[in-house]
Amino acid sequence: MTPAEQSVRTRAICAMAPVVPVLVIDELVHAGPLATALVAGGLPVLEVTLRTPCALDAIHIMAEVPGGVVGAGTLLTPADVRAAKAAGATFGVSPGATDRLLDACAEHDLPLLAGAATASEIMALLERGYTAMKFFPAEQSGGAAFLKSIGSPIPQAGFCPTGGISLKNARDYLSLPNILCVGGSWVAPKDAMARGDWAAVTALAAEARSLR
Repeated sequence: MTPAEQSVRTRAICAMAPVVPVLVIDELVHAGPLATALVAGGLPVLEVTLRTPCALDAIHIMAEVPGGVVGAGTLLTPADVRAAKAAGATFGVSPGATDRLLDACAEHDLPLLAGAATASEIMALLERGYTAMKFFPAEQSGGAAFLKSIGSPIPQAGFCPTGGISLKNARDYLSLPNILCVGGSWVAPKDAMARGDWAAVTALAAEARSLR
């Protein structure tokens, strides 16, 4: 899959909802109910970060939930790409971009939101054919003001900003023409997951869905 083809697929995934839940799964038993609750609330695109021992198993379980589109976040190496694809991930997300990581995603037909936080990083990804990118860490890297400014000289790039995004500031990003969607963890609070309060998660997802 070429970078241009990857970007077409990534943009289509990002267009499915204004918010992509960024999920850290500590308890595998939470995977299925959490995915079901988020999809029911209108957020079908789910990013499971590869930060816990059960993350790959969680991706496998969540990929079976009807209506869900599950991806793997925190991809850092080609081995991560292979493992995520084998677990059932349909897209990948990375905090940055390296040649080896990009080549692995192309080899394994895994659409990638590669991270970029500077004009040079954005231009480097555009040179390779990527037009859909993750902007991370969003708030620490200039936030919505930076993305508004960069949109004039580099309008070809579309972003999914992640990092410090909440219900309070999500609309600041989503109002910009170069924002595809935003990523955030606020729709899956750890206390609600610990209580098994999936109705609360569905309500938060529905609220997030209404942002755009």
